[in-house]
Amino acid sequence: MTAEGDWIQREGYLPRLERIASELAAEWGLELGPRIAAGRYSYVAPAGPDAILKIVPAEDTDADHIADALRFWNGDGAARLLRHDAARRALLLERLRPGTESAALAEDDATAIAIDVGRRIWRTPQPGHPFRPIARWVERWLPRDDAHPLVPTARRTYESMAPRTDRVVHCDFHHHNILSRGEEWVVIDPKPHVGEPEFDIPAFLWNPLGTVPTRERTERRIRAFADAGLDGDRIRQWAIVRGICDGLPIRPGRTEADRKQLQVARLLI
Repeated sequence: MTAEGDWIQREGYLPRLERIASELAAEWGLELGPRIAAGRYSYVAPAGPDAILKIVPAEDTDADHIADALRFWNGDGAARLLRHDAARRALLLERLRPGTESAALAEDDATAIAIDVGRRIWRTPQPGHPFRPIARWVERWLPRDDAHPLVPTARRTYESMAPRTDRVVHCDFHHHNILSRGEEWVVIDPKPHVGEPEFDIPAFLWNPLGTVPTRERTERRIRAFADAGLDGDRIRQWAIVRGICDGLPIRPGRTEADRKQLQVARLLI
């Protein structure tokens, strides 16, 4: 899901995560820098020059299998996992350098990089894998029909789809989670499930932050992914479903115009 503001601070999780970070710094011999404010859903801080410490709150169940996904990818298309404490939901990750977000790139360059990175991470997992199917994600985040007039449309669209579950998908695949590592680009911060690659594209359609989705831009990006072998109609279906799931609820004082996810969904309905 896409939340606004500093979620872990707003929900009161930050003191607990800071306490765990201090424990791990002492146990693992880490020199922690200031918390990185961009980590709105987890505690994230530099751990010396070459590593990042990330602690995921237990309440963020979509992120239960981050470590499993990073081990599965093993640095190919994703940041490397250096150490993991499952009980405390702590991950020591390689620090990406230069670490530029693909949001800094020109429109078509960012899309081409996303296609390349996606091809590397959308792989078939081994039998017995721990990842949940994307149906579980939809069950969790699709609101009740009376929550908003668009919800029945999302439900009808999803019920017509029968999604595949043969690939590991990132679930939060966008410009701010695709970073440079040397001359290549890799993902960070997955919320891994098993599904189909088209499920990952909607978040890319309404990003990066500070931009406004238009029909021309949305269709241009969909065409680029379709030209690379994905199903364009399937991307549109998922953008409707995920746009409505991710765009709701609308917080008090905000309107639908503030939710780019809903804007994309309406462009495609």
